Amino acid sequence: MQTAAISFDKFNALANQEAGERIRAARARLGKRAVILGHHYQCAEVFKHADLTGDSLKLSRLAAQSDAEYIVFCGVHFMAEVADILSRPDQIAVLPDLAAGCSMADMANLAKVERAWRELATVLDPDQQITPVSYINSAADLKAFCGAHGGIICTSSNAPQILDWSFKQRPKVLFFPDQHLGRWSGYQMGIPLGQMVVWNPDLEMGGLTAKQIREAKIILWHGFCSVHQMFQPTQISRFRAQYPEGRVIAHPECSFEVCEAADEVGSTERIIATVKASPSGTRWLVGTELNLVERLAGEVKPEGKIAQFMGDVICMCPTMQRIDPQHLAWTLENLAEGNIVNRIAVPAREAAPAKIALERMFSVS
Repeated sequence: MQTAAISFDKFNALANQEAGERIRAARARLGKRAVILGHHYQCAEVFKHADLTGDSLKLSRLAAQSDAEYIVFCGVHFMAEVADILSRPDQIAVLPDLAAGCSMADMANLAKVERAWRELATVLDPDQQITPVSYINSAADLKAFCGAHGGIICTSSNAPQILDWSFKQRPKVLFFPDQHLGRWSGYQMGIPLGQMVVWNPDLEMGGLTAKQIREAKIILWHGFCSVHQMFQPTQISRFRAQYPEGRVIAHPECSFEVCEAADEVGSTERIIATVKASPSGTRWLVGTELNLVERLAGEVKPEGKIAQFMGDVICMCPTMQRIDPQHLAWTLENLAEGNIVNRIAVPAREAAPAKIALERMFSVS
């Protein structure tokens, strides 16, 4: 029987150890009714409680295949939205803290993308000439926009493959919200940098001329990840000077200059797999979020490998850190009592076209 929801105030002052004990107790009460998903960027105190770990799309697909009634996503808002879209009607997606968003995803909202589409229509016919491509790191309504306009979704690992499909549909691509992933992916396909222009949504016509729009192959949205933006080529130069035999691997959300200077560029899953597969004695400079790098460093240290963080300062995803042991304990105890808190439910009018865009990606990749 459902009771009144337990207030978070009773959890806010808990020490991490006590919160962890209450997480384990609530988890035991829930049993197979709940599955806890832990994204790679989660802090160690939360990550250790996850039943499934990985990147956002992998976790959503695995959760949808589980028998769990509750999908507790220790990640950010857009990830829980994808979990809701892909899961069965009898499954409920929950985000332990609704304030866990994504600054990159927030840089492209539906109103701005629709305005860009209208402005592009003054130069060409976007529905005939442009395929909208949204990075998975975006709100559900933008995924729905892509689904409704013949577009598609991509991840950091399949972006070049998705772009190839997109160009077979129409000659141009509008890529949002991360300009760096779009630029690097286009470059990997052999598209000249001059044919990739940046659309600034705060400027009329994105700050571009009609000529630039007509000549562009990829129109990149002016968005970026605040974490990956902090890495610089100078950090790679210093590492190479100190460790000439060292290797550098970066996430494609890093700037073009960082990706170009790296030995390897890949998604979180590829970064982990590459470092783990390298020979004993290999030293890596890793350009991605700190929690992932520190966890990876600990896992490969016994094998005689070193993975060190690229940044000069502590650089964790600030919104991902909103998911802490206290919020997770509060969420699980409420679920164990029959109280559904912080449910993420994408409206059907958005979920249906968003799922179309996601399924296009699955069929392509």
